[in-house]
Amino acid sequence: MEPKEKIILTGDRPTGKLHIGHYVGSLRRRVELQNSGLYDRIFVFEADAQALTDNIENPEKVRQNVIEVALDYLAAGLDPSKSTLFIQSQIPELCELSFYFMDMVSVSRLQRNPTVKTEIQMRGFSGESIPVGFFTYPISQAADITMFKATTVPVGEDQEPMLEQCREIVRRFNNIYGDTLVEPNILLPDNAACLRLPGTDGKAKMSKSLGNCIYLSDSADEVNKKVKSMYTDPTHLQVSDPGHLEGNTVFTYLDAFATDEMVAAFTSDYQSLQEMKDHYTRGGLGDMKCKKLLMNVLQETLEPIRLRRADFEKDIPMVYDILKKGCEAAREVACQTMDEVRRAMKINYFQDKALIDEQSRRFASK
Repeated sequence: MEPKEKIILTGDRPTGKLHIGHYVGSLRRRVELQNSGLYDRIFVFEADAQALTDNIENPEKVRQNVIEVALDYLAAGLDPSKSTLFIQSQIPELCELSFYFMDMVSVSRLQRNPTVKTEIQMRGFSGESIPVGFFTYPISQAADITMFKATTVPVGEDQEPMLEQCREIVRRFNNIYGDTLVEPNILLPDNAACLRLPGTDGKAKMSKSLGNCIYLSDSADEVNKKVKSMYTDPTHLQVSDPGHLEGNTVFTYLDAFATDEMVAAFTSDYQSLQEMKDHYTRGGLGDMKCKKLLMNVLQETLEPIRLRRADFEKDIPMVYDILKKGCEAAREVACQTMDEVRRAMKINYFQDKALIDEQSRRFASK
């Protein structure tokens, strides 16, 4: 279907506060897109229903983190007058669309989805222990995206298989029922270091469950403490030793956050990050000096976010009201899409006057 509008949709599972991996991977870009004026509508949602698939016995965890994530959204710069912020579970039409999509995807196709495989392994599921809702997450994600006719979905590279599965579902639906749904495009971070920010321990991915995160809401002291303990180059034992950049978490973070202007402002020896990298690789530069630069860079980035969060924390009822209004606006769109879907699938029995008239004539002629 040829989209009439340019629409962004993206979101997060409210299982904990958002960390800087979320920020550079997607959240920072969302704010930039929101403020660019290039898109007609932007939807940002909290995937609480999906979060319950592996937290079904701990709903309080999800319940408490809905407000934490909302605060992170607002603190990072998402503006409810420009972006629609809503909660997944409050849009019941998403369940209906997911139900129809389930008939369009085979079990074997879901099993081949690499993101599903990775998530299952991370959560320790195996065989028959995998919750059906978790296993079918690519289907519910496709419903999230297509319900709002998103043309663009800004996510990290680990979500690329999910987007491809969504496109497959859209193509099959439109092929069967006619041009109804919009096929989305992925928007990856333009900085390679932001594609998948590693944890502070050097692990492949920053993850709430691994405890290797720097959170957007961390205090200045907490951030500095985490940077000081950060994984660097294990072979860089002496300051004089040549250092390696690959796999060095400090430099990965600097690539993601530091501009040359920041480097020049916070150090007296370098005018650009590349100059510091060159010094480190030839030897003569200690890890702690690099970490001090990173501390300054992160503090400059996070301090405005912390201050805005503190302001929003003073009026929590207002934050819930923002979410409520966002849910109402999102549901209005969802109802319109579902009217179109039901019409295409020919299950709009009571709205189809032609059907009722046809059946009336058929039975009257007997």
